[in-house]
Amino acid sequence: MAGIAFVGCDLLAARDAQAQASGAVRRREVVVSGRRVKTVDVHAHCAVPEAMALMGLKVEPQTLIMGQDRIRAMDEQGIDVEALSINPYWYKAERDLARALIKIQNEKLAELCASQPQRFVAFATVALQYPDLAAEQLEEAVKKLGLRGGSIGANVSGEELSDPKFHPFWAKAEQLGCLIFIHPQGGTAGFEQRLRGSGGLGNVIGNPLDTTIALSHLIFEGTLDRFPGLKICAAHGGGYLPSYAARSDAGCVTFPDRCPKPLKKRPTEYLRQLYYDSIVFTPEALRHLVAEVGSGQIVMGTDYPFPWMKTSVDHILNTPGLSDAERAAILGETASRLLGIKA
Repeated sequence: MAGIAFVGCDLLAARDAQAQASGAVRRREVVVSGRRVKTVDVHAHCAVPEAMALMGLKVEPQTLIMGQDRIRAMDEQGIDVEALSINPYWYKAERDLARALIKIQNEKLAELCASQPQRFVAFATVALQYPDLAAEQLEEAVKKLGLRGGSIGANVSGEELSDPKFHPFWAKAEQLGCLIFIHPQGGTAGFEQRLRGSGGLGNVIGNPLDTTIALSHLIFEGTLDRFPGLKICAAHGGGYLPSYAARSDAGCVTFPDRCPKPLKKRPTEYLRQLYYDSIVFTPEALRHLVAEVGSGQIVMGTDYPFPWMKTSVDHILNTPGLSDAERAAILGETASRLLGIKA
């Protein structure tokens, strides 16, 4: 990360080594059934100040800027590897600005991961408002920069990801075989008016709802049929969709005229080909998610640096009904396979 505005990568590495040598940071090692498990966090945020400055924006909160505190938090929580992502803020940028901004972000992410290859991998950012450009950016990031997939919003300034205009991007993602991480776009989903007031409902309710709508459209508009090889991971346990999945099946049976596009299988069957992070807060919620989508489709997430889940490892370890093999898979083995992380 030398010369990059997160914090100097050389400095970060040196501090980490010094802290480990002095014993100042105790790195938690996660063991399942007597076996050390490499843990992978697929939902970890960061920011590149130089890129945000192109749009006159500043980083908030400051904990999004990478530094030694990140390594320390990972060590304390038992996170071996973070898959970094950046929530889109550039979907209204003009093409040339979007191109420049994404170039900076992806190169800085690649530099960071190269400086700490045992601790970080990253999802590429793309200017999805220009699907052809986004496809190019994804390919360059994966093939040339070594990034492990792409991160996108659950909508693009109000446009659904299932819109045919985005087919070039989905086709490229399928061709590359890389994981696409979908994160909700707060404030752009179109229902914010009703979520005003106390409780932070725009985030608490709005973010999961945004993801629910996005996944439902990808199913019912036939996007997942058109691109069956897609590897998609949805934030926050897939929103509300897995919690009420059977209604999706019942809808087309009850009102067949409202489902004019024939699907190749029942809507709930598509849920078992998607992936989901584990941010569902309670053991019962995680147990239910496993029951609906299968344990092999769930990967660990923390939402760092936002303090939603400070005990993601224990959340998985303490959920009843999981086998040791299932716990190991959710903690990191599935994510390692999807992201090309070596054991």
